[in-house]
Amino acid sequence: MSDPTLVIGNKAYSSWSLRPWLALRQAGVAFAETVIVLRQPDTAARIAERSPSGRVPALIHDGLTVWDSLAICEYVAELAPEAGLWPADRAARAVARSVSAEMHSGFVSLRTTMSMDLKRDRKGQGMTEATAADIARVEALWEDARTRFGGPAGGPFLFGAFTIADAMFAPVVTRLETYGVAVSPVSRAYMDAVLALPAMREWTAAAKDEPWDLQP
Repeated sequence: MSDPTLVIGNKAYSSWSLRPWLALRQAGVAFAETVIVLRQPDTAARIAERSPSGRVPALIHDGLTVWDSLAICEYVAELAPEAGLWPADRAARAVARSVSAEMHSGFVSLRTTMSMDLKRDRKGQGMTEATAADIARVEALWEDARTRFGGPAGGPFLFGAFTIADAMFAPVVTRLETYGVAVSPVSRAYMDAVLALPAMREWTAAAKDEPWDLQP
């Protein structure tokens, strides 16, 4: 089989693109990437050529196109089962899928007022009552997962070892960092673990080097 190609948006701003990109890197799956610059006159047409949803990301592999970040992560988990992108324990796996799905469908205020931006320091911006409620829920999910399924012996991520749940929350980690949000010690330790991943460092460095500046 050929290596898959992941179609993504700008690394500085495309939170949905980061999720499957990080899952692929952590799983050790070789892949090519195609970056489509967002908010350009030809952006919609270029994406439509590669993604049936008209959105990024999309994964193209041996004639198959998989769109939607969570679906791509699931596909990667099947491509590389040895990577353990879902916890082996059934209960932990069920919770990991639940928190991933909640991240996928929720937290609208956090997404809206604290958009992903890896080019700027936005400390003190974006906080609203609804956003604060979203952040409180995120922290509650993180603390619950770390308490029940993580722990020092298992590793620093939500379920000990890195899973798709961590890929889904990685853009939130960058948001809380960018906007200088004060978090609990448990959340801070988790954020530090995610930000220290070599793959996250690679993505962040590439984002800062992008020539496109799409934010006001």
